[in-house]
Amino acid sequence: MKRVFALAAVLAVVFAGAALATEVYVGSCIYKFDDTFMTGVRNAMKAEMDAQGGTLEIVDSQSRQPLQNDQVDTYITKGANALIVNPVDRTASLPLMEKAKAEGIPIIFINREPDPEVMKAYDKVWYDGAKAEESGTQSGEIIADYFKANPGADKNKDGKIQYIMLRGEQGHQDAVLRTEYSVKALKAAGFGLVELGSDTANWDKVQATDKMKGFISAAGIENIEAVLANNDDMALGAIEALKAEGYNTGDPAKFIPVVGVDATAPALEAMKDGSLLGTVLNDADNQGRAAVRVAVAAAEGKPVTRETVGYEITDGKYVWVPYQKVTKENYQQFMK
Repeated sequence: MKRVFALAAVLAVVFAGAALATEVYVGSCIYKFDDTFMTGVRNAMKAEMDAQGGTLEIVDSQSRQPLQNDQVDTYITKGANALIVNPVDRTASLPLMEKAKAEGIPIIFINREPDPEVMKAYDKVWYDGAKAEESGTQSGEIIADYFKANPGADKNKDGKIQYIMLRGEQGHQDAVLRTEYSVKALKAAGFGLVELGSDTANWDKVQATDKMKGFISAAGIENIEAVLANNDDMALGAIEALKAEGYNTGDPAKFIPVVGVDATAPALEAMKDGSLLGTVLNDADNQGRAAVRVAVAAAEGKPVTRETVGYEITDGKYVWVPYQKVTKENYQQFMK
């Protein structure tokens, strides 16, 4: 079943009959190509630019900020009309913005939000992403709802949730806020919490599997009652470690609820087979579409407004794409 996005239905702009962006050349840098979520964003960007009729070039920055800096320089030399940048290091947004500003080129940052000072320093800089605290709150609520519906999930009957936290990249605002707000949501739901382990796994499935194995060895799998992961790849990595212990393979007596963020295709498949409790849609399609629309409008000298790009522009600078809970009740509508 195709994904059903209420947001797309509400905000979609009909471009039929509009002038195509045939003269627009947009250069984009993605922090690394093997990130599952950013792959979804890239695909949406390509599809939108195909529809617009312009040219979009996307390069892999390979998690190396110096390489990305050089890539931006190359785009400027090649005459890019706009830039879409997913920074390797969000603190590097300032020099990247300054490169664009010096040439009068619009720049749209995606997924990693620059500091407010960066956003204020140039009239042709925008940010396209989502508010990470929303995803943290929603992932915590999914776990809370599970424990309310399944009292037996409290294995030791102490009224507290013994949990593992798998965090994304150190210093990334999404990792910080998803961690903080998922815990806040559980406390707001009335649960006491005991953190059995917490570590950075850099959004990576393999790293998360290794970290989870370490937590299982240290804490004992019989004592772990829940796993919160800052993204789906890490959630799936944790599930691999649980499966190695005979958990989350279909036996209700051996199930540990795991929740992620992104609603990637592999995560939705894991929800289908019952190994993943839930996730939160980080809307790659709309984020990719919005980035290209802002870039094209800005490159053509048009005002970046809801009327020109089809998305609400907050403070003249920000496109905020909302998150959405994905549970066993609704996950099928997000599957392609």
